[in-house]
Amino acid sequence: MAREFRHFLHDIIYAITAIETAIAGKSFEDYQNDTMLKLGLERAVEIISEASRHIPEHLRSTRPEIPWPKVRGIGNVLRHEYHGLSDRIIWAVIEDELPRLRIAIEAIQQSAGPA
Repeated sequence: MAREFRHFLHDIIYAITAIETAIAGKSFEDYQNDTMLKLGLERAVEIISEASRHIPEHLRSTRPEIPWPKVRGIGNVLRHEYHGLSDRIIWAVIEDELPRLRIAIEAIQQSAGPA
C-alpha cells in the first residue's frame, strides 16, 4: 500500500524531534567531536529532505517562507557531495532552519486534517 503524504509529514516531525533530543545541551563543538552524533543528525536531515518531496505542491505553497527546493536538495548534497559539506552548514540548518520547518509542517498537518 502506498503511503499518503500525511505519513511523510509525521516522518518530518519525528526526525526534527529526534534531532532536537540529540542536540539538547550540546554545542557546535560537541557536534564536531562526536562522529555518531554527526552521522545521526545527517541521516535525520536526509529523512526530512526525502519526506519533503512527498508533500503536495498545493500544501507546500501555503508555506512560502520555507525554501522547499533547498529542503529537498540538501538530501542530495548529503548523499552525493557529503565530503564538501561543512559542519557549520549542517549545524546552521539544524539550529536555524528546522525550528521554522517544524512550525510549517505542524501548520500543514492541521490544515490537512486527520488521515
